[in-house]
Amino acid sequence: MSLRLQINLIIATMLLAFAALLVGLQLKDTGRGVHEEIGGSNLVAIQVLSQVEATSRDGGLSAMTLFLQGLGRIRGNEIELYGEDGALLYRSPPPRYKAGRDAPQWYARLVAPPLKAREITLPHGRVVVRPDPSRAILDGWDEFVPLLLTLLVGVVFANGLAYWLVGRALHPFQQLAQGLRGIALGDYGTRLPVLRGREAGGLGEDFNSMAQSVQDGMLAREKARAATVALAENRELTQVIQTRIEEVRRQIARELHDDLGQQVTAIKSLGFAISHRAQGQDVRIAESARMVVACADAMYESVHQMVGQLRPLALDRFGLADALQDLVEQARTQHPGVHIQLQIESPLNAVHGERATAVYRIAQESLTNALRHAQAQQITLHVRAEPQQLVLEVRDDGRGLHKDWEQTSHFGVIGMRERAESLGGTFVIEPIGAGGVRMRATLPIQMATDTEPDRG
Repeated sequence: MSLRLQINLIIATMLLAFAALLVGLQLKDTGRGVHEEIGGSNLVAIQVLSQVEATSRDGGLSAMTLFLQGLGRIRGNEIELYGEDGALLYRSPPPRYKAGRDAPQWYARLVAPPLKAREITLPHGRVVVRPDPSRAILDGWDEFVPLLLTLLVGVVFANGLAYWLVGRALHPFQQLAQGLRGIALGDYGTRLPVLRGREAGGLGEDFNSMAQSVQDGMLAREKARAATVALAENRELTQVIQTRIEEVRRQIARELHDDLGQQVTAIKSLGFAISHRAQGQDVRIAESARMVVACADAMYESVHQMVGQLRPLALDRFGLADALQDLVEQARTQHPGVHIQLQIESPLNAVHGERATAVYRIAQESLTNALRHAQAQQITLHVRAEPQQLVLEVRDDGRGLHKDWEQTSHFGVIGMRERAESLGGTFVIEPIGAGGVRMRATLPIQMATDTEPDRG
C-alpha cells in the first residue's frame, strides 16, 4: 500500500468519524425534541380530557363520543374510547400532516421516546391516550436525510480533495523514489530537479550528493578494476620477460662455457705447445707464447665470471642452497674485509624453477646493493622455507636507504619487487638501526614431502 493511499485512508477515517459524530448528535437532538414534543402534547391531551370527564357523567358515552369527534385529532396522540364491555367506540382519525409517509423503522427505533399510554376512567368506559411520535419522527427524518446526504457528499468531496492534495504534496517523494530506482538499476547519472518544500528540497539535495558519491565511487572502482587488470597483465608480462631473459642468459652462459671456454682452452694449449717448442731456440717466440697463455687464462677467468653473472651453473646443477652458497663465497672473495653470513634454516629442495631463480636474483641484487652502494661491513642473508612460503631476509649495516630510493630510476629495487609480486609474493625494504637496511621477500611454495638438508 502506497504512502499516499495510507494518508488518504487516515483522512477518510477521520472524516467518517466526524460525520458519524454529527449524525449521532443529530439523532440525539431529534430524539430529545420528539420526546419533549410528544410528552408535552400527551400532557395537554390528558388535561383536556380530564376536564371534560363531567360530560360523560351527564350525557354518557354517546356525549363523550360526540365530544371527541368534534375535538378531532390532537397532534402527537392517538385517542381511543372503549365501552364498559371493552368495545372500541371511537379512535382518532389518521393524521393529515404528511399523510401517507413514515420514517424508516430503524430510524424510528433510534429516536422514538420511551412513552407509555395513559387511561382516563369514565363511569361507563375508559379513554386511552397513546403517544404517537410518528409525525415528529418524520419531521426529524426529513431533516436528517439532507444532513446525511450533505455529509456524504462532503466526505466524498473532502476525501477526493485530500487525495489530490496529498498526491501533490507527495509528488517530490515520488520523484525521489524514481531516482532511487534508477540508482538501483545502475543509472548512476540520475539526478533530481529542485523539489518543492523544505524537507523535500533537503532530501533532493542529499540524494543528488549521494548519487554523485555513488557515481564517483563506481568510477573509482572501475578505474581500480582496470588498474588491477592492467597490473596483473603487466606482472604476467614481466614474468614472461624475466623467464625469457633467464632462458637467454642460460643459453648465452652455456655457449660461453661450452664454445668460448673450449676455444680459450685450445688457445692456451697451443700457447703452451709453442712455448715448449721455442724453448732454447727463440726467446721472443717463447715469451710471446707465454703472453698468449696468460691472456688465455685472463679470458677464461673473465668468461667464468660472465657465466656466473648470466646464469649460476650451481643453480641448475645442485639447487638453490648451493647456488646461494657460491654467491656468498664469491662475494667474500671479492670483498675480503666484509663479514658476509648465510643462514639457511630448512631444506630448499622444494624450491626450484622460477621461484629458485627469483630468490637467487633477489639475493644477488640485495648483496650487490649492500656492497656497492651502502658500503656495508656486515651482511646477513637469512633463508627459511615454511610450509606455504619461502622467506628471504637480507640485513646490512651500511649507509641506509637513499632519500629518493623509491623513484622509478632505481631499477634494482623495482626489479626485486616485480620478481616477488609476479609470483604472488611480497617485497619489503625498510631502514633499521642507525643506518642499516632490511630487505624481506616472501614467495609462495609447495613443500615437498621428502627433502634433504641443505648446506648452510
